[in-house]
Amino acid sequence: MTKHVAVLMGGWSVEREVSLSSGTSCAAALESVGYRVTRIDVQPDICTVLSALRPDVAFNALHGRFGEDGTIQGVLEILRIPYTHSGVLASALAIRKDRAKLVAAAAGVPVARGVTLSRFEAAKAHALPPPYVLKPVDEGSSVGVVIVKQDRQHPPQEIARPDWPCGEMMLAESFIAGRELTCAVMDGKSLGVTEIRAASGGFYDYEAKYAKGGSIHICPAQILPKIYQQIEECALTAHQAIGCRGVSRSDFRYDDETDTLVWLEVNTQPGMTETSLVPELAAQAGLNFGELVKWMVEDASLDR
Repeated sequence: MTKHVAVLMGGWSVEREVSLSSGTSCAAALESVGYRVTRIDVQPDICTVLSALRPDVAFNALHGRFGEDGTIQGVLEILRIPYTHSGVLASALAIRKDRAKLVAAAAGVPVARGVTLSRFEAAKAHALPPPYVLKPVDEGSSVGVVIVKQDRQHPPQEIARPDWPCGEMMLAESFIAGRELTCAVMDGKSLGVTEIRAASGGFYDYEAKYAKGGSIHICPAQILPKIYQQIEECALTAHQAIGCRGVSRSDFRYDDETDTLVWLEVNTQPGMTETSLVPELAAQAGLNFGELVKWMVEDASLDR
């Protein structure tokens, strides 16, 4: 019997549009390899919808809060619908960048110096000596990230606005110059390392990530073999220490001049359009997009 897969996408986080793109691409790929697919733009009535639908598997293409923080995972556990990606605990831990860093560092993964504080504290005085990076503790896609440059006398004031949409708590981290690198892990093995550059030459922000032509992916990354291997080892260590399942992607910064490598975060549900970073790395490893999403469906389970 053909397996029925519900592709969960959309939702109401600030990453809604990215999730819709991921979900649409994954749904089409799953149909192309023979699954029966139902596309669901997730709304607060998702429990009722899934209870009526009773799919064999939920393919989780949600990004950001609710979809990536352990919440939808808990719903799926209660409904006993097997699902893709990481489980409740790993998802809840990984989305909190500051707490995930503690676990990764305890496992031997190098991380940047950092401090967690409220956005109002961060707006009153420099959290760290400039240059440093301020980021919401639980958002993805570089949403709400501010780089505080060396010559900035006062901390950024936009984070104290009444309409600030990215939560109350911020993580300040020492700025590491150099390359933006990412490494995917699948089935307990690395898929390789990609270097990402903003086409503008500036910061790899939301616009650079998702605007057409906004970024340049160098896959595989052209870095020293020992650094390439170290990144793969760190990505796998972080994946295992945090308890991730299925596919994850870890982000790094590497400064050639000082030979400094730091792990930034793990994405438990990375972007999944055909041109996203994980599918590119999978293709380099010999898996086309259809094969990748098929593996994810067949890997789906409960109690993850």
